[in-house]
Amino acid sequence: MFKRWLLALVARVGLIVLGLCCCLFLFYLLACKPASHSSQQSLSWSAGATSKEGYMALLQEREESHRHYMNSLSKQIAQLKEALQERTQQLQETLEKAKTRGILPQGLESLHKTPTQTDMKEFFRSQLSQAEVNSGVKLPSEYAVIPFDTFTLRRVYQLETGLTRHPEERPVRKDHRDELISTLETALHVLNGPQQRADNTRRKRTYSPADFIEGLTRTERDRGTVYELMFKGDGPRDFTQVVLFRPFGPVLKVKSESVNTRSMLINIIVPLSKRPEAFRQFINNFREVCIQKDSRVHLTVVYFGRDQIDQVKAVLDQTTRETRFRSFTLIQLNEEFSRGRGLEVGARAWRRGQNALLFFCDVDIHFTADFLTSCRLNAEPGKRVYYPVLFSQYNPSIIYSNQSLLPPVQQQLVIKKDTGFWRDFGFGMTCQYRSDFLNIGGFDRSIKGWGLEDVHLYRKYLHSKLMVIRSPSRGLFHLWHEKDCADELPPDKYKMCMQTKAINEASHGQLGELLFKPEIAAHLGKQKNQGT
Repeated sequence: MFKRWLLALVARVGLIVLGLCCCLFLFYLLACKPASHSSQQSLSWSAGATSKEGYMALLQEREESHRHYMNSLSKQIAQLKEALQERTQQLQETLEKAKTRGILPQGLESLHKTPTQTDMKEFFRSQLSQAEVNSGVKLPSEYAVIPFDTFTLRRVYQLETGLTRHPEERPVRKDHRDELISTLETALHVLNGPQQRADNTRRKRTYSPADFIEGLTRTERDRGTVYELMFKGDGPRDFTQVVLFRPFGPVLKVKSESVNTRSMLINIIVPLSKRPEAFRQFINNFREVCIQKDSRVHLTVVYFGRDQIDQVKAVLDQTTRETRFRSFTLIQLNEEFSRGRGLEVGARAWRRGQNALLFFCDVDIHFTADFLTSCRLNAEPGKRVYYPVLFSQYNPSIIYSNQSLLPPVQQQLVIKKDTGFWRDFGFGMTCQYRSDFLNIGGFDRSIKGWGLEDVHLYRKYLHSKLMVIRSPSRGLFHLWHEKDCADELPPDKYKMCMQTKAINEASHGQLGELLFKPEIAAHLGKQKNQGT
């Protein structure tokens, strides 16, 4: 009786698998179906009737439509593959139970086959053959090239310099150092191994790290990492090259779960001293994003001193009257301004029962509703804190110097190399739960004024077991403002302040145009005179 039921189950699962395969084949035919003659003819007619720009626009539109269609098909195929994998897993579990009981019918043993070491080797060989290791591949342009890093025993020379901005450096991350050391040891093992000696009977020397000259390495994200190591040979013009490849395995499903953010309240904490106009601009952004679109927020303003606090209160009162939004807290401290102190007081002042999600913010920050969503999704109590990299705006008077009027702030928030830069050295804007902030010990309360308090907190999390999510945010902007570096700052803070001031003004090219403005004007004058 059980055998009949098992055979029926296997037959059903087989039919389901066959149906899924047919669906995948149907989707493949639809995706690869060539365009009809009539559509091609209409495209050629429209191209002939329009200018070159119109033709390019039409091509881009059709390409975008085709891309959306392909993405939709890809998602459906992924869902079918996932369903097929689940059905296959159910079949494997059923066969495992049947085999355990000793009632597995004849002819079904092949279905119970598990991946072997040979299968893994075949997969790794396929990864190697598809990677750009033994031969080149056709690339569409120079932007598609993946550059190599060059490394020696002590230095790494790389185009992606990271936070240090050094074109050459010793590997800072321990995992990077260990990776290169392990690669060198593997290469020496290959050179000094018995197989290598059998292939080259004339060689009597033993290679050591001192024979290593330099190496190249790069990573193809979907294939693996290739290493090319060069060693000294038997003579001054003889060299030995070792090529190693670390293949990547297939993508594995870690988890798939729904996240409900309806009850996730964000407490936005802003330390402030004077600057009423900047606060008024901040509140305009707050009203548009938090009150009109999100509404699951609370604003805590920690104000230092008494000067101009009446203007801040007036802005909050006006917002309450016009929007009926009352989720504000204004804390006034008769102390010297300290950003870390203000955020600490704001975080500890929370008296509601729930564990609030804190967003440490500044008055010159502009954020979007998408950023608030990222804040909720990337922070998790006891597990993760979110440290977004914001996009810092250059001086608008320099960016838009060729325009008579500056565009509105919303139109200035464009992520391009001539409008700003990723502030990857800043750690002040962060989303973290209040419980994690208190458990880690909060800010260093001895720091006064500007700078360093955010770095100290960031390092605390790096030294803890919590995961730090560090990524660029397309919805978080630092608005440009005139920066003053106070004379009473200590030398290290003053130097940091001046460096930040220089970086915030304009891009390298724009600063060069300002520096060489007289020469450029003289050149344009000569060209104009020659033309006349």
